[in-house]
Amino acid sequence: MQDANDLPAQSDAADLAAWLRLSLTPGIGNQRARQLLRTFGLPQQIFETNHVALGAVVSATQALALSEIPPARDSLLRTTLDWLAADPQHRRMLTLGDPAYPRCLLEMEDPPLILYGMGRASSWETLADGSSALDRAQAAGIAIVGSRNPTPQGASNAHDFAQALAYAGLTVVSGMALGVDAAAHAGALQAAGVGTKTIATIAVVGTGLDRVYPKQHRELAHQIAQGGVILSEYHLGTPPLASNFPQRNRLIAALSRGTLVVEAALQSGSLITARLALEQGRDVFAIPGSIHSTQSKGCHALIKQGAKLVESAQDILEELQFATPTQPATIEIEPDRVSPTLAALLQALGFDPIGLDGLQARSGQPTPHLQAQLMELELLGMVARLPGGKFQRIARA
Repeated sequence: MQDANDLPAQSDAADLAAWLRLSLTPGIGNQRARQLLRTFGLPQQIFETNHVALGAVVSATQALALSEIPPARDSLLRTTLDWLAADPQHRRMLTLGDPAYPRCLLEMEDPPLILYGMGRASSWETLADGSSALDRAQAAGIAIVGSRNPTPQGASNAHDFAQALAYAGLTVVSGMALGVDAAAHAGALQAAGVGTKTIATIAVVGTGLDRVYPKQHRELAHQIAQGGVILSEYHLGTPPLASNFPQRNRLIAALSRGTLVVEAALQSGSLITARLALEQGRDVFAIPGSIHSTQSKGCHALIKQGAKLVESAQDILEELQFATPTQPATIEIEPDRVSPTLAALLQALGFDPIGLDGLQARSGQPTPHLQAQLMELELLGMVARLPGGKFQRIARA
């Protein structure tokens, strides 16, 4: 019996056609397909096997489905071949038998039959020991996930943690969604600008790679493809279906040694990623927040359940036993480097959102003076203006 892990890489049109056919066959999911591969070998060998032999592995209905070519196969094959040919150096279709397929995904119950990849050419390299660039990235991978509508502090934390961790040599893995995901990718890419030699960031998306979702992340996707990798288990042309995004979270967890939740409500896809990470034996980290913020409830729940509370990137580096960078990725403006008047206002602000009336009561300053000082702090990136006329101090991770 030949195990799917040991299958040779296949790249010509006939082999791609067979893999696509297997993935499109109704009633044959990832688990059943992997069982067929282990029993019969490559997909083409499965399709050459008679019904009696197939019946020992699958049902009669599934065996019948395997005897027919799915209607969408030929069109998808043409689309895929054209997509690959348009940029063969940076685009790949990784099957279970490809040496560049991440080994960590093979440890899952339902590894994708096919992974579409887009990124640096070095992302598809393999070493003499058979490991791939994606394997090496996973060994130093940290998933950063959180709210699509983070507070300004949450977005800042995601960016700064990702930047510091990428500078230390870790690969930041996320889902290219709005909010925390985007901030994490951006922070990792900024660290890549100061010389990291690893894959800076991996985006695992819930659409086909010929689409960008959300659309406003088109430039971000381009930057990730240059400094890292974008992966999808979904065929080209797949639209942003709601059911795909929780499903792809298992890949985000698997491609990382640990998962950091920056901000999350109690009912959040980020908590799904954290649960999947725990089920896969990965570490889970969470950043605490205000007891009054709904965006902190999920993180606090994780901490109560045993997630490691982190206050800095150093906490994660120590837990994962990574060396601390010899110099910081960025130099931030500290409160003691502003005027005493602005420092006093920062002290009055605290770290929870507050309105102008409340801030006036705390500081005792007249409204015109407060507005001018808040504007100055906004320009320095130390205060953010929130909806509803509130302000929030931004601390740097």
